[in-house]
Amino acid sequence: MAKAKPPVLTADMRIVVFAGDDPYLIPEHTKRFADLLRDAHGDIEQFTFDGASADLATILDELRSYGLMQSHKLVVVDHADEFLANKGDGTAGRVTNRSGIERYAAEPVEHATLLLRAKTWRKSKLDTLVNKVGTIMKVEPPTPATAMTWCIARAKKRYEVDLARPAATLLVERIGVELARLDVEIGKLASFVGDRAEVTRDDVVEMVGLSREEQAWAIQEAILTGDAGFAVRKLRELLTISRQSEVPITWAVCDLMRKVYVASRLREEKMPAATVAKQLKLWGPSKNAILGFAEQIDPQTASRLFHAAIETDRNGKSGIGLPARSLEALTVQIADSMSRSA
Repeated sequence: MAKAKPPVLTADMRIVVFAGDDPYLIPEHTKRFADLLRDAHGDIEQFTFDGASADLATILDELRSYGLMQSHKLVVVDHADEFLANKGDGTAGRVTNRSGIERYAAEPVEHATLLLRAKTWRKSKLDTLVNKVGTIMKVEPPTPATAMTWCIARAKKRYEVDLARPAATLLVERIGVELARLDVEIGKLASFVGDRAEVTRDDVVEMVGLSREEQAWAIQEAILTGDAGFAVRKLRELLTISRQSEVPITWAVCDLMRKVYVASRLREEKMPAATVAKQLKLWGPSKNAILGFAEQIDPQTASRLFHAAIETDRNGKSGIGLPARSLEALTVQIADSMSRSA
């Protein structure tokens, strides 16, 4: 079944909903929509209300009143989900916020556009009314692949520097897919390389460090080498130099073995590797390593290692044994199993 195409914004829309909480995408979509209205109507007036505290009457008055220069208005309501859930004046026998917006949606004014920005959006009667005069757009974070493509384009357009694909790949692996954070790091990298035309992977390695939480997950990469000695050295480095707690590191090992176990079982059932990777959300360099380990190890052994990881986590949280010693033994056990399976 073909994936539905995202709605296309047009200047004649009178009510638009942006549903999502991405701190970069929501403002970016708002700016683009405002520019669209500006192209169609000339100068526009923009008013923003906090839906968590604004009252219905004020918002409706702003929508229905004409601007001083008779220009088009863009009325933005943040936290629209909270606003619609608020009963407003309903307790006093008047209309609720939701019913008031529903009534407005049935007959919106021509000189104003209402933009509702909500973290979450639940389907209701209002959807039908909105779709008659506008649209509802889910603003979702990009996939890692989309984020990497965005980084390359952003570096070129905004910072006038080429971001090599390996550099973009590592940047997304370390930062994630939040575009606001990626934009900040691209700016830093562009300043770092100066007159040099390209940002390389080595530049990202040097300039974009792992957060403390992300450092804990580095144990997965070490274990996947199959080199028990290297994995133990990485573990000790995390515990003694980076001062990491055993808890997030153990959880990272549990997560790794869960993925290996599930991948091993699915591959035994002849599920294509690409489908397994998609189901487990595997990407980056670890994808092939996890799938390769899963190909080599039988599901029963993978299950035992997974449960050993869970037991190590449980014992550590219960004060049984020495967490660091138990974690070291688990790391050696898994790395040795990978080495023997190769």
